[in-house]
Amino acid sequence: MKVRLIIDSTTNIPEKIRSRFTIIPLKVRFGDEEFIEGITIDDKRFYEKLIESDVLPTTSQPSPEDFAKAYKEALEAGEEVLVITLSSKLSGTYQSAVIAAMDFPDDKIHIVDSKSVAIGTGILVQMALSMADNGMSASQIAEVITKERESIRLIALLDTLEYLKKGGRISKTVAFAGGILSIKPVICVVDGEVKLLGKARGSKHGNNLLVQEIKAAGGVDFRKPVLLGYTGLTDALLQKYISDSASLWENNTDTLDFAIVGSVVGTHVGPGAVAAAFFSKDSSSSF
Repeated sequence: MKVRLIIDSTTNIPEKIRSRFTIIPLKVRFGDEEFIEGITIDDKRFYEKLIESDVLPTTSQPSPEDFAKAYKEALEAGEEVLVITLSSKLSGTYQSAVIAAMDFPDDKIHIVDSKSVAIGTGILVQMALSMADNGMSASQIAEVITKERESIRLIALLDTLEYLKKGGRISKTVAFAGGILSIKPVICVVDGEVKLLGKARGSKHGNNLLVQEIKAAGGVDFRKPVLLGYTGLTDALLQKYISDSASLWENNTDTLDFAIVGSVVGTHVGPGAVAAAFFSKDSSSSF
């Protein structure tokens, strides 16, 4: 039976495979204006508004009805469903997916909390797509990726912690610690939550710290998907990071995919961030 892969709009995937997924959008609101991520606002316009606006936008999760509609379409097409969402500790999106599934047969819909976000969820869904293409069932894929998600490492160098603080994703104490002396914070996602890993003065030091933390996290398993990401109007900072960290990628991969992080995650991260998501070679390693 064919598997329909359903993801939410915060998940970053290379554009070349985007059409292979059903995408449930989240929303972002600037004051009285509400936009549907990836549909009524694109990434460029979002970052323009984010930089121009005096008010931090807010975000909202999909409703159970949004997921139920997608489930119904898949089942009517004779497909089974695998849903992969961003971390349940960062959004209620996973819960909406679960609530929606209550009205459908248990054996037809399988839901996995990625325990990650953005490019971190992206590499997990790329793995799921590969398994589906190899004929695995939704339940088989769900079982494998539930184990594989524990090996995902998502590390990012931010321009500031201010957006995470305003959005309530980190404590004010952590935000203050990262904000002094124009220090650029390095964060990671551990068990679905954002943690502060270290602090760097300037992007060069920050890029070096990212390289160090990637090695400390067990190194990159290049047999599995790898994805880089950035926020803002240009990928210049990401390209500089790729150049500064060339030793990580050279002779290990022919292509290095990257994506712009969308409006919902961008609201909480802010512009000027670069990030790397990969599966650790050493699954026992942690931050």
